[in-house]
Amino acid sequence: MAEAQARQRGGYAGEISVPAESAVRYEVDGEIATITLDRPEKRNAQTFATWSALARIGESLPGQVRVVVVKGEGPSFSAGIDLRMFTPEGVPGQGSFSSAATSDGTAFEQRIRQAQAGFLWLRRPEIVSIAAVRGHAIGAGFQLALSCDLRIVADDVSFCMKEPALGLVPDLTGTKPLVELVGLAKAIDICLTARTVRADEAMRIGLAEQVVAGDDLDRAVRDKVAQLLSVNRDAAVATKRLLQGARGRSLEEQSVAEGQEQEARIRALFG
Repeated sequence: MAEAQARQRGGYAGEISVPAESAVRYEVDGEIATITLDRPEKRNAQTFATWSALARIGESLPGQVRVVVVKGEGPSFSAGIDLRMFTPEGVPGQGSFSSAATSDGTAFEQRIRQAQAGFLWLRRPEIVSIAAVRGHAIGAGFQLALSCDLRIVADDVSFCMKEPALGLVPDLTGTKPLVELVGLAKAIDICLTARTVRADEAMRIGLAEQVVAGDDLDRAVRDKVAQLLSVNRDAAVATKRLLQGARGRSLEEQSVAEGQEQEARIRALFG
């Protein structure tokens, strides 16, 4: 009961307090952390405060957490950036891109780095991140889904990299995983046409690991979490570390890395 009462809108007591203006809910239940974008009336549009909250969660994630689930409240995962951020007035209390653009180059680069920090930590080897995606996953929403290790999607999902159509580039760490998942040619097609990728294509080209009916999305995510938690934690961390490094190594280098990781596991188990 005490733990349940400790969970509050905007944070998990004893860990961090996420500002209300971020419209992000954060809950920890044992080895599972759940992050919910909570602006359903705006299709979970993201702001500077959203990215700051995501970064703070990553910085303060409890050590026992093994799986992080990212989802959106309501019928959409996230429709991308709050369009008020492109106006001179911006989002109240948060500023705008136009005001950021008039600052010096170092300050603007720092602002981008701060935003990216909310996405980068989802790839850590010690966790597995799952994007539970329904409805719109546009621009920043698409990139948040791409930041996760796995994407389980509802059959009504609509992925779209909208930034080039707005005169911008995707800058929330989404370009590398997109290319790695679908290949360079398909990534160019998706980004430079700003077209919509539906569930069937997402599954076919590797953007989604699983497509389910909308009513089954929560159950499918729970089942996947249970599968992930059934594996030895240290072995899972070591294996994810190997898989993440595989693209940058030759076969010989990867073989050496496998041996080193295995030696560490054997010593831990039997040493």
